[in-house]
Amino acid sequence: MPIPGTRKRKRLEKNLGAADIAFTTGDLREIDGAFSTISVQGKRLSEDHTKLIDR
Repeated sequence: MPIPGTRKRKRLEKNLGAADIAFTTGDLREIDGAFSTISVQGKRLSEDHTKLIDR
């Protein structure tokens, strides 16, 4: 996924190249497997920020 907001041309070119990446089913399974080993802790947003969603 390209990351917007870079200030350097080389990084922009690299980020734009990321848009052309195509993952195989095997790649996605491997990524899924790696993510499944990570334990997420804590809240994503503070309570105040959560209240701003879907207002």
